[in-house]
Amino acid sequence: MSDARYLAVKLLCKTFSGGSFSNIQLNNGLKNSGLDDRDKKLCSVIYYGVIERKIYLDYIIEKFSSRPLKKLDDVILNILRCGIYQILFMESIPDSATVNESVSLARKFGKKSASGMVNAILRNFIRQGKKVSLPDDKLERYSVEYSAPPEFVSSLIEDYGEELAENLLSDALKSPPVTVRMNPLKCTEQEFISALGKIKAIKNEIIPECFSLSGDVASTEAFRNGFFHVQDLASQLCCLSLAPTENDLVLDICSAPGGKAFTMAEMMHGKGKIMAFDLHENRVKLIRDGAERLGLTNIYANTGDATKFNPALPKFNKILCDVPCSCSGAVRRKPEIKYKNLNDFSGLPDIQYNIAENALNYLVVGGEMVYSTCTLRKAENEQVIEKLLANHSELEPLMLPEPLGKQFESNASIFPCHFGSDGFFISKFRKVR
Repeated sequence: MSDARYLAVKLLCKTFSGGSFSNIQLNNGLKNSGLDDRDKKLCSVIYYGVIERKIYLDYIIEKFSSRPLKKLDDVILNILRCGIYQILFMESIPDSATVNESVSLARKFGKKSASGMVNAILRNFIRQGKKVSLPDDKLERYSVEYSAPPEFVSSLIEDYGEELAENLLSDALKSPPVTVRMNPLKCTEQEFISALGKIKAIKNEIIPECFSLSGDVASTEAFRNGFFHVQDLASQLCCLSLAPTENDLVLDICSAPGGKAFTMAEMMHGKGKIMAFDLHENRVKLIRDGAERLGLTNIYANTGDATKFNPALPKFNKILCDVPCSCSGAVRRKPEIKYKNLNDFSGLPDIQYNIAENALNYLVVGGEMVYSTCTLRKAENEQVIEKLLANHSELEPLMLPEPLGKQFESNASIFPCHFGSDGFFISKFRKVR
């Protein structure tokens, strides 16, 4: 068990020092770890749990440490974070085992001199009932309780108010569902469920082809046979909003890894044509490989710069403009996102606007376009759309289809409380002249 914890601490040190996305970091770490499935699961739970609740864990450690957090060695700090997390949130592990393993970890990392401090902090926390009082200031309390930087919290509240902000923040501390899109071109619902084996499928009430699964879905016969691809409900609602048909020529201008192109291709019954582009060949390959596994022959993937006009391309009557964004709506899947400095995203709205404006060059008169992001920052969503509509009188907003239209009209800022999905933004408009 200590090897699983050792790897968790090692990966956390990399992640908090500015590594790649948590899912990539973890997958790479587990791949060559030699851990069995049980220890891989333990490592994953601790790793993600600490990232999700880092601010809360640090708040506790600070209460029991005689040294400021900034002066603690990174390895020791992450050992303490892992220890506090296990004590608070992993009831199946005895507190005594957590303390002993944490002390052993300090020694294993060559930090023997700090093992006494690790032991003292964890044991004192347990003796005092494993409780701490939250800050009185509301913003600080939200920050600690939901383990999100004050800047991130205040930005959400400023854009959407406390209720919706709390919804996203609290949901980010829960395990996200594994949601998939069944491929009706390859299987019936009965064949899909049968090929899942022991994995239980729960059918979504909104989209018939959408299911929630649990377990290692990629190892199933259903996955190997191309009976589904993994895709959150919000992304499926995005495709539903564009509503492509088998008679359409569709442009997916920022397509990789291709999930929305796959869903649209299935909605088009494998007919019509989708031209899917992304900037880098290695990401375009993800689209091609996915389309091949799913048996989708109406997707044509190639490299292309979404910010630059390509006169060789035809005109399209449907365009999906799913632009790069700060990903705050996906924080329950990539918890490290909430710790990023918002200034890092200051240039995104200009890039997003340029992509959307360039996409208009390919849209026929009477054609429809959907602009979407997986963020919930108004600077990247409503404000980009407002600027686009103000500068392009040839565009008119369109009512989104149900289940979005009545509630959101032409712009949908989707929170987990609405449909149980990730956070997402969808806007639709038509070129009228």
